[in-house]
Amino acid sequence: MADRRWAAAVAAALLTGLLTACQAGPGGAASASESPTLPPGSVAASTGPVESSSAALPPAEPKSIAIPAIGVSAPIRRVGLNPDNTVEVPSLERADETGWYEYGPTPGEIGPAVILGHVDSRAGPAVFAGLGRLRPGDQISVTRADGRVAVFRTTAVNEVPKAEFPTERVYGDIEHAGLRLVTCGGQFDRQRSSYLNNVVVYAELVGTDR
Repeated sequence: MADRRWAAAVAAALLTGLLTACQAGPGGAASASESPTLPPGSVAASTGPVESSSAALPPAEPKSIAIPAIGVSAPIRRVGLNPDNTVEVPSLERADETGWYEYGPTPGEIGPAVILGHVDSRAGPAVFAGLGRLRPGDQISVTRADGRVAVFRTTAVNEVPKAEFPTERVYGDIEHAGLRLVTCGGQFDRQRSSYLNNVVVYAELVGTDR
């Protein structure tokens, strides 16, 4: 059932542009090439011993995310489906938070876990303002409800036009524990109050930290 809801929601959301957290208020817009630098987060990723095993973990809800390379330390909230079957995005009133799509895998499970975040808001830069600055090898840590920290390594960072969103690569089945971070990029279309592109970060599980 979850798989069907996942596939249906992704298809509907891509058609409406609601999956990718791309709307922002006037005055808050910034292109991906001009993304402001966020202040360093108060919590760094994975400070304890990291197990080198990349074996997938059992399901556990994600609670927070840390990306030291761009100064992100943020809570993760659940996002599900709107009444029109599109995927929810985090509230612009809490643009410092991220959203995990609850009908997909949890971070650390086999499959592509997806976390969404805004690039900006009416108040200025938001949680994923610096996402496009990540590079392969950068670490991402997700703290889970079971007390484990799933440690991921960035493998690719792409900016793509919305019309060419790589649906299969982002949401398609994979045989390892993967993570996708999605936000907006490119120019801001003020007539549509939306960005023209998406920034997608791909990462793979490389270990766990207790």
